[in-house]
Amino acid sequence: MAKNLPPLNWFRVFETAARCLSFTAAADELGLTQSAVSQQIKALETRLGTPLFIRRPRGLALTDDARKLLPLVGSSLDQLHAAAHMFAPQPSEQMITVAASVSITQWVIAPRLSEFTSLYPTQRIRFVGTIWADEFQNDAADVDIRFGPARAFAPSAQRLKDELIVVAHPDKDPAALPVVETVGTSRGWSDWQKESNLFPHLKPSLFVDSYGLALNLAEQGSAIALVSSLVAKTSLTEGRVKQISASSIAGIEGYHINYKANKQAATTFAKWFLQAL
Repeated sequence: MAKNLPPLNWFRVFETAARCLSFTAAADELGLTQSAVSQQIKALETRLGTPLFIRRPRGLALTDDARKLLPLVGSSLDQLHAAAHMFAPQPSEQMITVAASVSITQWVIAPRLSEFTSLYPTQRIRFVGTIWADEFQNDAADVDIRFGPARAFAPSAQRLKDELIVVAHPDKDPAALPVVETVGTSRGWSDWQKESNLFPHLKPSLFVDSYGLALNLAEQGSAIALVSSLVAKTSLTEGRVKQISASSIAGIEGYHINYKANKQAATTFAKWFLQAL
């Protein structure tokens, strides 16, 4: 069926000429010669087997068949234009990509994001969730916030201030809960035990790969968790978890932020994020 259709450009020329009622005006709008417009209209009329225009000394008039065809062609061209627009590239300044640790996105950015969107309501942001520093190409992100040792990041990256603390549900007895350990970090539950001299009998029996997951288990009352104070801050403030003791330890790995300073929107987001902390 599609093979029997006239070329799409013929319909485009017809729509323009019918709207302008002038081959010359249509040629100017389309960037064609008046002769090319006339030839394509003639070819379309031949293919359809009906005249579309009444040629007059001072302009054109539409035939009855042309009046029937025009709204159908116009509507179809509008739909094609809308379909193509979905894939049109947007100026890079309109969109920023934030590659962030899932824990940072969920527990640090999300609770504060309404503040940013109220300040910059037209800014479009794409969040890419990661856990480790090598999961997403650094040069693909405008703002890069994730977890790892300092050597995994560019010299321009800034480490975010935090410490490792132990939290649990406020209505649960920590001594009766299992311990959840975040794997892949250099310091963990045993290091905290040595420095705090607390809960010497408790050993990890649950294992996760991010502080965010560990915090989630603590919030649900399912475990006692050693987590980043940065990730836990909102939960502590809102009383969803409580800190078991004032004892804390410094982590060897940590959260770092890096951003494209030559991109204004990225700089704006990064500075807002650092100030929000």
